[in-house]
Amino acid sequence: MTTDGIEGFLVETRNYGATAAFWKSLGFESVLETDHGSGHWSHPAGGPYVFIVEQHERELATHPVLKVADAEAFAPARAPEFAQQFTPTHWGVEQALVRDPDGRIVALESPLRDGSDSNRSNGTNDGNDGNDGNDGTEGHHHG
Repeated sequence: MTTDGIEGFLVETRNYGATAAFWKSLGFESVLETDHGSGHWSHPAGGPYVFIVEQHERELATHPVLKVADAEAFAPARAPEFAQQFTPTHWGVEQALVRDPDGRIVALESPLRDGSDSNRSNGTNDGNDGNDGNDGTEGHHHG
């Protein structure tokens, strides 16, 4: 099994308010905003969502989020390089991070498997999955 396509994009920023205003000016609407500089935005005409995360600790990243129906059945023809295996998150999905041939991060998100505990995730909704933060493999809430 492969993916079900692009579900959204993660966009990191130094200024959540300015970035949110930019996406709003392009027709996106706020679906969910947190009290710590992040939010889920979607377009009324459809298409992938944009999840904006404010962070100040490392180089800014932008990457696609692909939907996977079943993490256990995920088996693309070319085995990807995993920066992070499928891990339960605090936002209710299992997330894996893989690298494309140029080293860019692509997030994969799947529904939680039966028996998965979303509280065992390393993240605490601060955008950090326990990696050193310098390799672009940070975990994020995608709404």
